[in-house]
Amino acid sequence: MDILLSLPIASYFFSTSVTSWSTSLNLLFFYMTWSTLVLTHSPIQIELIGTTAIRLVFWLIPSLLFLLFDNLIPSVARTIKHNGASALPPTDFKTLSRLLALALFNLALETAVEAGLSLGLSLLLKQPVFRTSTTLPLPWQIAKQLALLFTLREILTYYTHRYWLHGTPPPTPPSTISKRLKLPKAPKPRYLPSLHKSYAHRYRSPPFALQVRVDHPFSFLLHRFVPTYLPALILRNNLHLLTFFVFLALTTAEETLSHSSYTIIPGVIMGGITRRTCMHYTGRKPGNYGTWGMLDWVHGTGLGKRDVWDDVRDEASKHQLRERGEDLVDDAGGKVEKALRRSKRNLNRSKSGKRGMSNKRGKGWMVEDEDDSEGDWVP
Repeated sequence: MDILLSLPIASYFFSTSVTSWSTSLNLLFFYMTWSTLVLTHSPIQIELIGTTAIRLVFWLIPSLLFLLFDNLIPSVARTIKHNGASALPPTDFKTLSRLLALALFNLALETAVEAGLSLGLSLLLKQPVFRTSTTLPLPWQIAKQLALLFTLREILTYYTHRYWLHGTPPPTPPSTISKRLKLPKAPKPRYLPSLHKSYAHRYRSPPFALQVRVDHPFSFLLHRFVPTYLPALILRNNLHLLTFFVFLALTTAEETLSHSSYTIIPGVIMGGITRRTCMHYTGRKPGNYGTWGMLDWVHGTGLGKRDVWDDVRDEASKHQLRERGEDLVDDAGGKVEKALRRSKRNLNRSKSGKRGMSNKRGKGWMVEDEDDSEGDWVP
């Protein structure tokens, strides 16, 4: 419990919201807390307790709050849900207890699998899986690695979800090539799709946040754990543990919000992810296998009239990116024009000054008059 309370991520966010310290003091406090944690605990302890705390804070607690809200005030909840009352979670205590038990079991399972993999790799490589040091990663490095992690996660999620969990056979070469090489047709997977359908898609209705981890344990690991943990292992040599914590927190919060089925999710992009997730659960045909919708748009497996590009355009118009870009271009052009005029004026002044100084004749000077460019001779 002392490790959980001393997590620097939690203390950092709580300190910014509760106190009025400046940003520099917050960063200093964050660095001191993180350094103390690194120096007093092993890397595997920090990783496991940190990931568990993130999943509890960003998934379990919000899911239970959403579930409580939906069951206590269903008349209000159905007005802010996709598909209305059909998106409300079941009210049967036995059903909810079974779903909660399965979700908690999968949470414990992914924690145990992560512990085994991290411990085994650390013993095999004789170093921690993720870089755990007192040196904090730079913001630009965090942003670059997060972009790569999200890209790899989206690729793994889409193809695993489509070809393994929904039984779509993988693409085969053209028939002429197949006949020449005598390639057999790709078998259609049956076991995994039946497990995924009987557990995750048992109810043909929009999901609720608790259903993020309601699935058969094997298909759950393939769908949720592998696309999150495997990209981090690929970048493990340069990936700081804090960056992995940020990535895990963002993905967990995204999964929780996208499965809540609320229509009031902030942000057009996040709202689009929630809408596509609901259509994946309720659609008459399979589709919307990815999270962000990009690969669904590329492969033509998107459901509904709107795709990811509609969300991007709405987000851009919401923030008036085009008008802001034009204003920035106009401001930059005006500044460049003023700079050119100023440099030209200074150049003309320097030329006129040099011409007046060079007109010496005898002991006199050539004094220029403002109206007469020839000047008057002064003995």
